[in-house]
Amino acid sequence: MLNRYPLWKNLLILGVVLFGLYYAAPNLYAPDPALQIGGASGSQEISEQDLNRANAALDEAGIAYFGEEIQGGGKSALIRLRNRDDQLRAQAALARAMGDSYIVALNLAPTTPEWLVEGGAQPMKLGLDLSGGVHFKLEVDVEAATARRLEMYEAGIKRALREERLRGLVSLDGNKVLLRFRDEASREAARKATAALYPELLLDRFEDGEDWNLFAEVTEQTIREVVDYAVDQNLTTIRNRVNELGVSEPLVQKQGSNRIVVELPGIQDTAEAKRILGKVANLEFRLVAETNAPITERQRFEYRAANREGITEWLERDVIITGERVSNAAAGFDQNGLPNVSITLDSEGGMLMSRSTRNNIKRRMGVLFIERKYRTRYEMGPDGKEMAIKVPYDEKKLLTAPVIQSALGASFQITGIDSPADASELALMLRAGALAAPITFVEERTVGPSLGAENIALGVKSVQIGLALVVVFMILYYRVFGVAAVIALTTNLILLVAFMSLLGATLTLPGIAGIVLTVGMAVDANVLIFARIREELANRLSPQMAINAGFERAVATILDANITTLIVAIILYAVGTGPVKGFAVTLSLGIITSMFTAILGTRALINAFYGGRRVDSLSIGPLPKRQKEAAA
Repeated sequence: MLNRYPLWKNLLILGVVLFGLYYAAPNLYAPDPALQIGGASGSQEISEQDLNRANAALDEAGIAYFGEEIQGGGKSALIRLRNRDDQLRAQAALARAMGDSYIVALNLAPTTPEWLVEGGAQPMKLGLDLSGGVHFKLEVDVEAATARRLEMYEAGIKRALREERLRGLVSLDGNKVLLRFRDEASREAARKATAALYPELLLDRFEDGEDWNLFAEVTEQTIREVVDYAVDQNLTTIRNRVNELGVSEPLVQKQGSNRIVVELPGIQDTAEAKRILGKVANLEFRLVAETNAPITERQRFEYRAANREGITEWLERDVIITGERVSNAAAGFDQNGLPNVSITLDSEGGMLMSRSTRNNIKRRMGVLFIERKYRTRYEMGPDGKEMAIKVPYDEKKLLTAPVIQSALGASFQITGIDSPADASELALMLRAGALAAPITFVEERTVGPSLGAENIALGVKSVQIGLALVVVFMILYYRVFGVAAVIALTTNLILLVAFMSLLGATLTLPGIAGIVLTVGMAVDANVLIFARIREELANRLSPQMAINAGFERAVATILDANITTLIVAIILYAVGTGPVKGFAVTLSLGIITSMFTAILGTRALINAFYGGRRVDSLSIGPLPKRQKEAAA
């Protein structure tokens, strides 16, 4: 029978519509402003006592809150606020009450009902230009970058002197490396070796009594290059860390000479993001100082760190390799079920490790974990308000100090890690790349839409007016068929939102443009079908035959137009970045859903109204002149 779908096809269409309604529903629930409390380390847990302390601090500050809860089995705590304007004030109060061992971050807490969450339904992610997000401004420690480069020069010059068998004292003097020798010949040999190793250093000879001295000075040009390298390297590392967090449409860019701006839309765990982005941690592999070394030689073993058992070890100052030589790292467990990290070094790191361990078999090698932390002190500012001042310090912990049984290569394991969470965090740090210099959070805030709430409201209003005009036109001009087209168009929007929510796509302003274009294409498909039906009526086909022929013969044209547009959208996604990709994703999904609703959805509605019964005429709008003459 013409214009009747089998039961299975009607059930399929109904199932798809219900699916769309379910997964689009979370977007009706706006998130609450909130604060998230997390530990400074990945293994630190948040207890009920911590949550009570946070509540007491908010009560004392007179800030209204609700819905406090511990999440992730103690990984973090979330406190919802009544007013978004209270977020920054509440963050300052909690940061002081909780102390430096906790991270207090701004967040937006979802309000999706449990019956939707249990089915995997989540609201669609919105870009910074629509809903705002979290904004971090980081500052690179230029002095620390310069000091690290000076230490590298000092260690390299010492190594070169040992290889040349030259006896002398090497030390740092400001931004210079000072070399002292007992004779001129040694100094000249050291000058040639240093010039060959570091041609960018400015070498200056002078005598001081019986000492023949040599200054290796770092020029201003070299310092600028060091700073630029540190900022660029940190920029790359932070981008890698953001990618590890899985944030959609992030913004990571350089600002000025030594600052980096990070904007994260739609992120749910801002405390985790703040800890991972700002964590300055590195590994150093050093030989443990020999206990029988003369007292005069022990002076160069200046680093001492306490390991998990509280035993202190003296480590040689010379570094074998650092975490910068790590090309890959993965957390796991050893044969005893204890957490470890599997390390893979790059070619140069593997060569240095092999050479050092080959020459020091049966000696012990310490793995030193160095982390930059901050102590907060509060002082009265010039305006009479109290302000927090962050004082940095380095915490050094000896993870392990095993005996070197054989020469190590480019792959080995690090043990002695406290917990699987710490192992995962260390692996992430090493995998994303070490920071070339410490960074400090100088600004953190939630940002509003980049184009302003008023402009976005006007944009949404214009879309609504445009859709309303389309609806009115379709209903007045195509009557019953227009009503079917409007219902299909509404279903198309619901399905589009549902699929974007399900896939975790981020909606931006260009994405809204893609939605508007999709609406136009969906209506265009219906117009093509309805125009074809009216032509078939003009050819004196019966209403039922005209409906069937109109849908069947318009499908090829609709498929051709939509497939070519879909190919363009795929190309845009493949070669585009940022907003262009957002537009391409929305357009691609919209094309697929519009073809479903325009071809199958509209046909199902027309079948429900006209199918299976005798029809003398169709309510499809005024007949064209040619059609009236043919009918007469």
